[in-house]
Formats: sequence, C-alpha cells, structure tokens
Amino acid sequence: MQQEPNDPKTQELCPKCGSKLSEIVVTGSGKKLRRCSAGMWNSETKKIDGCDYVLWLPFEPQTLEEKCPKCGSPLVLTMTRFGKKMKKCSKGGWDATAKKATGCDYIEWINGTSEPLEEECPDCGSKLVLYTTASGKKMKKCSTAGWDKEKRVATGCTYIQWLKPGE
Repeated sequence: MQQEPNDPKTQELCPKCGSKLSEIVVTGSGKKLRRCSAGMWNSETKKIDGCDYVLWLPFEPQTLEEKCPKCGSPLVLTMTRFGKKMKKCSKGGWDATAKKATGCDYIEWINGTSEPLEEECPDCGSKLVLYTTASGKKMKKCSTAGWDKEKRVATGCTYIQWLKPGE
C-alpha cells in the first residue's frame, strides 16, 4: 500500500518510533483516532507505557435529512475543534481572509437530550430522566433539577447518578 504522508487514514507507521499504527478507534464523543501499537495504557499509573503517539483524525461532516429553516438547503452535522457538535447550513462558509461568514449563517448547537424514565427519584420522589450530554456521557437525574442562568445556581432536586459506558 502506497503511504500518503499527509493523509491520516492511510498513514501506517508511527512517526515517533516507526511501529505500526492501530486500527481507527471511535471515542464516546464521536472523535476518531489511531494510536501507536508500541504504546499501552496503564490503568494503575494512568499513563501510556511506551510510545505515546496519538493521531487524531479530522471529523467528517455528515449531511442530514433536515432542511435549513432559513434557506431550505440540507443541514450538515459538524464538530468544532473543541469537540462541540452543531448543525449548520450546507450553504454556509467562512472567509478566513475577511474573517466573516459567507452564504447562509444558520447554526444550531447540539446540547444534551433528555428521555423520561419510569424510576422515581430517591431524594424527592419525582420521576427521573436519562440525560445524555453532547459528548455522549449519560446520567440519571431528577426531572425537577434545573439551572438558574442569572444567579448561576442549581434549582430543584440535586440528585444525579452518572452512568458508566454501556449502562
């Protein structure tokens, strides 16, 4: 296989030590990466033993079935360089030299989602909800829980139970 030096998908060897790179791994937040096969995660020290090279692959925007409410073009699911997901109009763009948006400027940030559960809150007796953060982490929390943006304090019941991946 011919290796393209600037294409992360076809890169086969670690630039640090020359070992093979692993297969593509998808994180819980949807990011893709390839690790050096000479490196191994040590759960006791919480560090990588051996080569610590990680190749982060760029997030590929996905065209959605939804239409832009401003211009009717298809929406695209994309991710910022900090991992925040958003839906944006496929006709929108960015002019780096002029530092301004071009085309349609519709953007919808993706926050967490809530699903009602049949379980009751152990603290107050109200129903629990399953909340999934934008990065994919899940928790059970009381349906009366909230946040006062002006005072910057939690409101309602404070019960939260974070779930481990797969639960």
